Amino acid sequence: MPGINVKNALSDDSSSIKAFNNPIIDVENLNLWYGETHALSDINLEIPEKQVTAIIGPSGCGKSTFLRTLNRMNDRIPNVKIEGKIIYDGTNIYDRDIDVATLRKEIGMVFQKPNPFPKSIFENIAYGPKVHGITNKDKLNEIVETSLKNAALWDEVKDRLNSSAMDLSGGQQQRLCIARALAVEPKVLLMDEPASALDPVAMSKIEDLIYELKKDYSVVIVTHNMQEAARVSDYTAFFHLGELIEYSKTKKLFENPEKKMTEEYITGRFG
Repeated sequence: MPGINVKNALSDDSSSIKAFNNPIIDVENLNLWYGETHALSDINLEIPEKQVTAIIGPSGCGKSTFLRTLNRMNDRIPNVKIEGKIIYDGTNIYDRDIDVATLRKEIGMVFQKPNPFPKSIFENIAYGPKVHGITNKDKLNEIVETSLKNAALWDEVKDRLNSSAMDLSGGQQQRLCIARALAVEPKVLLMDEPASALDPVAMSKIEDLIYELKKDYSVVIVTHNMQEAARVSDYTAFFHLGELIEYSKTKKLFENPEKKMTEEYITGRFG
């Protein structure tokens, strides 16, 4: 089955969405190979600004691989070949003269398992701004407080900023990692199954946080949990075997999918 262009796949019962007016990211004819394995095939997809876009699909369908293409994290994997374009801020991020460090500052990432640095809570948040040249103590204090507040963690840790981040609970560590990503003022936040390793209470807090983050950030979340996708996202893309099968408003995709394969997946008949 060929990849489906979002300009044709996005639709709504009441109005037809041909394309987003100003997508934050525009993926054009994206193909990716791991050696001889064709992992992503002809992906065309526009990611809207200040919305939550969920990527769903069965294990091994290319969800995380696709997410990592959006800030060139796949560059770190040997024998990867990429064709096509990913347009961000008017530029193809795969152009040779792109500064990847700057790209990853603007398109941040949070991983499946919390990965705080073995440093204090304060130093975890201040690390990125310091790397990017901020040394003023008052400014760093401001960034740390703002980032922790934006990650809904400030009230829980404000009296122990010098304590080790490793002493936090799993859910707190994940929110700390979100705060760390926010500290360098990204425009896009990529989240690779950010709640899958957490208990239900911590998962609920992460979901509430994602909903709040879209006020200021464009969020792309990979999730294997379809209930989570339905709860937190505005748009959902369904991937299967490295191909984009369907992409639409979340409500429509779950209640009235256009493709039989999508319906079979969300109703649990495969995957």
